[in-house]
Amino acid sequence: MGTGFFFDEHCRLHDMGEGHPECGQRLDAILERIMETGLEHALVRPVVQPATEDDLLLAHSSKHIEHIKALHEALKIQLLSDPAAYSHIDPDTWMNGNTWDACLYAVGAVLGATRAVLAGELTNAFCAVRPPGHHAERDAAMGFCFFNNVAIAAKYALELGGLSRVAVIDFDVHHGNGTEDILENDPGVLMVGFYQHPFYPYKQKIPTPANMKNLALQAFIKPEQIRDMIQETWLPELEAFEPEMIFISAGFDAHRDDDMGQLLLRESDYAWITREIKGVAKRHSKGRIVSCLEGGYNPRALALSVETHIRVLADLEHAF
Repeated sequence: MGTGFFFDEHCRLHDMGEGHPECGQRLDAILERIMETGLEHALVRPVVQPATEDDLLLAHSSKHIEHIKALHEALKIQLLSDPAAYSHIDPDTWMNGNTWDACLYAVGAVLGATRAVLAGELTNAFCAVRPPGHHAERDAAMGFCFFNNVAIAAKYALELGGLSRVAVIDFDVHHGNGTEDILENDPGVLMVGFYQHPFYPYKQKIPTPANMKNLALQAFIKPEQIRDMIQETWLPELEAFEPEMIFISAGFDAHRDDDMGQLLLRESDYAWITREIKGVAKRHSKGRIVSCLEGGYNPRALALSVETHIRVLADLEHAF
């Protein structure tokens, strides 16, 4: 067994224009850090297969899938006369000619990791993918996201993987509204997380769905307070739920050096959070964790945070 690292070049090629924070350089920074530290030699690097449209249907409506696919097909024609063309979903979310394939490989990576962990071929896995997914709702793309990678994998584990209970943990600085929209009131899912509030996407559901325990945090809250809140809320909920597998929406834009938000986490805080999640997984989930990249837009902070996160997953905190 071991820790898997899932990545495919298609995910690098999705592009939303010069200066856009959600760019292929994010993956470059992660890969360079893993290679320069030697960490890559301790990880399993499986080949990624693209998802199918049937896979997307686990969490999305056929109408949504057909809408994104139609935009892709129209864009292909436009690119014949304008090689710099984009298709705009919203002011923040654009498609280029590689976006559709990048989406399929991103979902495929997370599903491949899920299958491998369920089969006992890997203990856990990290998926370095883009586009991210946690803002994508059942019927809508938004916030840099087209399809919800983690929600699709969670539904796969429940509907096709033989599990009865899975947990989704989201520590991105932004609220995972898409994951909430897809998984709300599903008795097989517990979602816990935190996010800065008030902040994009301003779509928190009131009342909160019964299976959602997401913490709304004020800007500039101290990391020690976040740890206390996790111990008081997440961990008791997770222990009581006894998940058979854990999925992580691993956004690293709550880092103090990331100007996308105003939370103040450090690499040491991500290490602590990952250790706590691993503890729950060891007690209830046979160690089964699949973590999927969401946000994180300061290249150095992102690379260091992902390295820290993977080292904890792989029991390599003091290696190299």
